[in-house]
Amino acid sequence: MLDLAGDLLSVLRAGEPVAVVTVTRVARSAPRGVGASMAVTRDGRVVGSISGGCVESESVVLGLAVLAGGMPRSGSFGFSDDAAHAAGLACGGSVEVLAYRVDPGDEAAVDALETAAADHGVTVTIDRSGSIRLVADADPATALGQAVAYRESLVAGDLLVLSHAPRPRLLLLGTGQHAAALCRVGAAAGFAVSVCDVWPLMATPERFPDAVEVVAALPHEYLGGLDPASLDARTAVCVLTHDERLDVPALQVALGMPVGFVGAMGARTTVAHRESLLRAAGVDDVSLARLHSPLGLDLGGASPEESAISVLAEIVASRHGGSGVPLRERAGPLHARIDATAGLTSPTSCSPSIRVTP
Repeated sequence: MLDLAGDLLSVLRAGEPVAVVTVTRVARSAPRGVGASMAVTRDGRVVGSISGGCVESESVVLGLAVLAGGMPRSGSFGFSDDAAHAAGLACGGSVEVLAYRVDPGDEAAVDALETAAADHGVTVTIDRSGSIRLVADADPATALGQAVAYRESLVAGDLLVLSHAPRPRLLLLGTGQHAAALCRVGAAAGFAVSVCDVWPLMATPERFPDAVEVVAALPHEYLGGLDPASLDARTAVCVLTHDERLDVPALQVALGMPVGFVGAMGARTTVAHRESLLRAAGVDDVSLARLHSPLGLDLGGASPEESAISVLAEIVASRHGGSGVPLRERAGPLHARIDATAGLTSPTSCSPSIRVTP
């Protein structure tokens, strides 16, 4: 629900109720995971997606039934491997969903959606009656702690818990072509990108239209002035200034911050020289071991855009513990699944099956 905040608010503000269908369990594999939501309006308009093919069509039926009857309903969709492609879940898995109604006058739901749309942390619970309640503490850490991962959900007994955390931050120090490309790619990947450079002529919103903030300041002073509460393990800092007078003090500050990733561009000779300067400045071996430099995975590209993809790939791999190797060279599941899926088995029917509980 919270991942559709902007679209749902438009419907609710028009005075129309909406039914939301949220994936609560996944067995084996599915195109989208636990927490994925879609919504249905009275006139049959669909917002979002939970899978593809007929899973969506059956979910629309489930949502319209909830709009007509009011009470939440659960559904189970399962496919055999033989019929998977025709049915819509080409992976041969199964999903369970919960459909529930959201009304324009539901203050808790509207407040939660407005908070999520503003990219602040928020957690809600939904019980069997469809009652939506805000969790009192909307701190980002609470939102992350009550969900299995960013924008995911879990089912605890008869209670559905949905959390939204603010977008992870990507702090770019430098305003060259590589920084501009990384800003575009990072924003498209869901990061809230901030850009800082000492030169006001370069640090402008016009050069970085996808950034949430562009600051003209000394990079190390900018970092030192950030509120620690705005940073977390998902935050990444990339030093792209190519000037040791700026790089070294910025990295010295960054390596002491509560962030999950610190990287710096540079040739190997630059990296070695910069490391010696950091040691001379008092940075210890433990802190230096956190530094990703040269920055990026070996993808073979050289353009600013290709380099940006390489850098973002390393950030994502570091954040999720990925290996960075091609998936075809690995065995086992493509994506990690949360514990809520344990013990489920895939139905053996050759066509979609739905179990509806009033």
